[in-house]
Amino acid sequence: MPLSEDEQRILSEIEEKLYETDPSLAKEVGSTTVYTAPLRSVRWATAGFFVGLIIMVATLSMSFLLAFVGFLIMLGAALVLERGARSLGKVGIDQIAQQLRGSGRGPFAEPAQRLRDRLKDEEA
Repeated sequence: MPLSEDEQRILSEIEEKLYETDPSLAKEVGSTTVYTAPLRSVRWATAGFFVGLIIMVATLSMSFLLAFVGFLIMLGAALVLERGARSLGKVGIDQIAQQLRGSGRGPFAEPAQRLRDRLKDEEA
């Protein structure tokens, strides 16, 4: 149901006053989405998983107890990663993937672009 003209005017006034009184809050609210917190936890969990993996591999020859601690770090990170992925859901993951594809910031964006450029040069 669309807003009436009066409701739109009131909403615009509230938005303008928010930008005037607290621009940092307005910027934060404007840039935050429902997927911001779960995505942040997924990123940290991924980093934690790799830290645990490095600890496990590096300490396996020295001490099984330290390697087990690395494994526990990996396990905890995997659980946080799974919970974050569930809270993102399919729609959130699809939206993030679409943004990465659109912005060209995916992990293989630069090598893929170089390969496309090289193939174009060879065809010409």
